[in-house]
Amino acid sequence: MRDHTKGGALTEVTFYILLALYTPKHGYAVMQFIEEKTGGRLSLGAGTLYGALNSLLEKGWIAPYGDSGDRKKEYLITLQGKKVAEKELARLRELVTIAKEIVGGAV
Repeated sequence: MRDHTKGGALTEVTFYILLALYTPKHGYAVMQFIEEKTGGRLSLGAGTLYGALNSLLEKGWIAPYGDSGDRKKEYLITLQGKKVAEKELARLRELVTIAKEIVGGAV
């Protein structure tokens, strides 16, 4: 995964996964959230999603939630993940502000 915490941009998929996990969700619910929020523009396959979830777990940006037992494993964004998401939101806001200045508010 190409996501960086030192000034680099998150991938769109990573940002959506972090947003999805502000409330606990299992993998399929994350896929549904992303597809719904993007109007079907982004649709993740299971392999892509679970690879991304494993990467985010390794980075400490998300964590398992609750005792899944026989149920599907749920995940929740961590404090570190929230900081990363907030930094990305600030970066995107800056990008939009600059683009509006250049394009003349036509956006």
